[in-house]
Amino acid sequence: MEANREMHYITRSGWLRAAVLGANDGIISTTSLVIGIAAASDSRDPVVLAAVAGIVAGALSMAAGEYVSVSSQSDIEKADLIREQLELNEWPEAELEELTQIYKAKGLSSDLAREVAVQLTEYNALKAHAHDELGISELTQAKPFQAAISSAVAFIAGGILPLVVAIVAPMPYMLYYQYAFAIVFLALSGSLAAKAGGFNKGKSILRICLWGTVAMIVSALVGYIFGVQTA
Repeated sequence: MEANREMHYITRSGWLRAAVLGANDGIISTTSLVIGIAAASDSRDPVVLAAVAGIVAGALSMAAGEYVSVSSQSDIEKADLIREQLELNEWPEAELEELTQIYKAKGLSSDLAREVAVQLTEYNALKAHAHDELGISELTQAKPFQAAISSAVAFIAGGILPLVVAIVAPMPYMLYYQYAFAIVFLALSGSLAAKAGGFNKGKSILRICLWGTVAMIVSALVGYIFGVQTA
């Protein structure tokens, strides 16, 4: 019989977080930008140009931001692993006792905790301490390039949707079309994210649509308040 192959969503956490953030930001940012410009313009050209510029700038910004942010996390993890290795080299007994106490706190008896700590230390001491003391594992370890690429591609995919609406929607009703389609796009994005991450669809969709609505309303108000004609 084949071993039971369990699917755990935590294995997707690295790219899924960046992809969801990128897609939602692409939809909300581009739509908000289009709504703000459309609220102050009667011409389609500046609206479409703003959408294109927003997609390009947003994708680059998201990629750079994700890379820098996740790289900082990766640097912290690497620094902790170096420090832990030094401690293992200088105080092996103290580190073994520390690992034993960790397993005791998880519910193992003193003898079993000691035996587990000894065996894992002999197998790979640094890996044991990284996982059980520092909470660093291969599944959740920071991957800067993966996060940057996922975020940028997702932002572009999300931003293209309001761009298409900006190209085809009637100008007198641009704001209404943008908002209506943005809610549909956000609901779809929330549903896909929930399915990929294994969490509640309704809660995900409500959260995304609520904050997306707030962002678009504020953008429309800014356009109306300043009333800058960009035609």
